[in-house]
Amino acid sequence: MAGDRVQVRGTVARPADEVWAVVRDFCGLWHPAVAHVAAERDPRGALIRRFTARGEATVYREQLTWISDSDRTLGYTHLEGIAQCESYDARITVSPADGGGGGTLVTWAATIRAPASRLPAICAGTQAIFEQGIRALATAPLPQEPDRPGPATTSVTTLLLDDLPRLGVSVTPDLGQTTLALFLHGIGGARGNWHGQLAALGGTIRCAALDLRGYGDSTLGPGPSTIDAYCADILRVKEALGAERLVLIGLSYGSWIATSFAMRHPDLLAGLVLSGGCTGMSEAGPDEREAFRISREVPLNAGQIPADFAPAVVRALAGPQASAQVRAALLASMAAIPATTYRDALNCFTNPLERFEFARLSMPVLMMTGQHDRLAPPDEIRSVAQRIWDQAPRPSVRYETIPDAGHVCNLEQPCAYNAHLRAFLADLPR
Repeated sequence: MAGDRVQVRGTVARPADEVWAVVRDFCGLWHPAVAHVAAERDPRGALIRRFTARGEATVYREQLTWISDSDRTLGYTHLEGIAQCESYDARITVSPADGGGGGTLVTWAATIRAPASRLPAICAGTQAIFEQGIRALATAPLPQEPDRPGPATTSVTTLLLDDLPRLGVSVTPDLGQTTLALFLHGIGGARGNWHGQLAALGGTIRCAALDLRGYGDSTLGPGPSTIDAYCADILRVKEALGAERLVLIGLSYGSWIATSFAMRHPDLLAGLVLSGGCTGMSEAGPDEREAFRISREVPLNAGQIPADFAPAVVRALAGPQASAQVRAALLASMAAIPATTYRDALNCFTNPLERFEFARLSMPVLMMTGQHDRLAPPDEIRSVAQRIWDQAPRPSVRYETIPDAGHVCNLEQPCAYNAHLRAFLADLPR
């Protein structure tokens, strides 16, 4: 097999937001070469467009593999229709054109593998399609926005799973579905940090938020917490609430735990949402992990408790636009952590059992981080999302930067966070 790359760049005399609104409508009928298009879903919920070209009887199918509204990028892969094509991965990037004239730069590229005898023809046809599509973006009609019901809130109750350890869980009503959305908080948080998500999303999918061991209403186990122990707790919640599959939604430490669970039980996950982190200390060397642990244990070893250094932690976590209410919530959750729990979590976090193999992530993935996140900055998390896209089989990855948010982006900008999460959950099979 031979390989080649086709890239076409063009300027469209139209605002970038309008161009992106057309491009992101993956199953929209805007390209002049397309005669008919219909949307399908694979068993995971990944979006597939099935279309025919004008003057042809061939049926083409392409899967959406990447989308980011904040970056205005969209990627897709060819599944069916191009004769003798072994692989075809394309990406469209939309950005304001240089010069401040109000136009938009569109870059459309594809990496193609096919027999040497077929490759030139596929590349030539691809270039013509891309050029024609970029020209059409100047006049393509904007897609109609679907009617979306206003945000409705649902009740949240507390469930205590009495065993060793006891687990405290916030739960929304059972909707008769077999999929549960389970939220995992950060190392300085608690399950209450997710109340805004449970209340807003619990009317569409059953939601639960878990206090990790030693936090809130949960107790520590008989020995030090390990990633396998956390995974066992997740399975306990799943069984207690009668779920067959999970969507794990983590923040920071919770994202690391969620990804660790995905490495062990990919078949149990309908989706994976990682906010403000993913790899944790899994890719750090022994010296870096030890330095991280020691630096955060210094105040504990001096006799302080988390409440004593909570204000400093909040200053590091909060974005510049964080409200007084958000800062107070962050302070309260950090101050409530017992010193033994904080030390226990630090020891677990800095002793990872493996380096993640993203090829095991067969489920759709959504990654988000705050624009002003110092611990998990956008460039870092975008890079991890790209690695997942590169390595996962048949990837379905979404990446979003949450504007005007720091590390705990779900608390600082709940409307933006919930909108991305709601859209992701809507595509998943229930």
